[in-house]
Parts: sequence; structure tokens; C-alpha cells
Amino acid sequence: MPRKIADCRKHPSVSHCSLTISGEEEEVVRAAAEHAVSVHEHTDSPELREQIRTMLEDEQVNA
Repeated sequence: MPRKIADCRKHPSVSHCSLTISGEEEEVVRAAAEHAVSVHEHTDSPELREQIRTMLEDEQVNA
């Protein structure tokens, strides 16, 4: 199973966040939700986690 990434640079924000999170899908969703709440002042909810899940990308591995 490919690792997933969530990259804040791909989503405009007032803080110009540059954080990238990578790992297994559930780990990334959990960490990205915690980050969205603590840094971007979102409210943690099932809807937020589903939105994060739809934005995840497969991590590109350079062989």
C-alpha cells in the first residue's frame, strides 16, 4: 500500500503553511486533522477528516 501525503502548500492559507505530512493513510488523516485544528483554527469533525482524506496524494518514491 502506498504511503499518503498531505501538503499544506497546495492549499492557500493566511499562515502560508509549508508543512507536509506523510505516512499510512489513517496516520496522515489523524495528524493533518490535529494540525488543521491547532494551526489553521478548523473544528475537528468527521467532515473535516473526510475532506482531508479526499486531498491526500500517493507519496512518490524515487527509485
